[in-house]
Amino acid sequence: MSGVKYTDRKKRAVSVAMSVILVLLPAGCGSPTYDMAYDADSSVSSFNVISRQDPGVAEPFAANLCVITKDVAGKQELNLAAEAAVLCSLNDNRVLYAKNAHESLNPASLTKIMTALVALKNGQLDQVLTATSSVTITERGAQLLGLKPGDTMTLDQALRILLLYSANDVAMLVAEGVAGSVDAFVEMMNQEARQIGATNTNFVNPHGLTAEGHLTTAYDLYLIFNEALKYETFREIIQMSSYQTTYYDASGAPVTVDKKTTNLFLRGDYTAPSNVTVIGGKTGTTSAAGHCLVLFSKDAAGSSYISVILKSDDTLYEEMTRLLEEI
Repeated sequence: MSGVKYTDRKKRAVSVAMSVILVLLPAGCGSPTYDMAYDADSSVSSFNVISRQDPGVAEPFAANLCVITKDVAGKQELNLAAEAAVLCSLNDNRVLYAKNAHESLNPASLTKIMTALVALKNGQLDQVLTATSSVTITERGAQLLGLKPGDTMTLDQALRILLLYSANDVAMLVAEGVAGSVDAFVEMMNQEARQIGATNTNFVNPHGLTAEGHLTTAYDLYLIFNEALKYETFREIIQMSSYQTTYYDASGAPVTVDKKTTNLFLRGDYTAPSNVTVIGGKTGTTSAAGHCLVLFSKDAAGSSYISVILKSDDTLYEEMTRLLEEI
């Protein structure tokens, strides 16, 4: 190729172009080929590889999330009796406290946070749900509204009872009403968990009653609760201290509901630290899970926080108060 001069820049460009071509060549007979357009206007092209004209940088998955890789002691020696706990700032994604954040534990009724999230994402608040025999739950001690097959209420009513009163039969009503079957709804729950990065979570049912393989972590619950907070209806419901409504039985007769929240901060039985306001949250209790609580709180400056405690004992609210003192 006499008579043709190559500058150093041209040599480098040709070298890069040849590298791209070699990478894209088939590995052997019968292998598929892949084309990369040489197009200055294409976001992915051999032109941009050669010219280095694509300045784009992919945003990390956790760019707007707290990331927990180890225990975080916090400002004081808490020595919580709870098996796991986290406290995260939503404004600057700081981890203020973490204990066993990635340990697999039973979430009890904190499961219903995901149930509500999936329902809000895939259902319509005004759609009417009709109870089937699946609402008949006989487990001793299970929190129930007392639904019977044929009872009807809207999804909006069901979500308020689900999150405020934690009724397990209402969780079954929501699951069937939104997905057509409980199994299909549970698959939607697990798919949503994977999509938001809660990869150490596996749901078996929509209510959280103890079942083999029904597990999550304190960190995954932070992710799930953080995602649910994006929905205005969810934020509204978790702040409610009580709820009154009327649904209808199979004959069309009205059934009146008047329930108080299970969250003892909102009921006034416990008081948060003076610089913290508890906006709302979700409770959960079973023999296997112990006492569990997730809260959304704000400090005096209006900054937001999520706190999670899993598998505590009867001192749950005292421990949550001490955790909130880290804010």
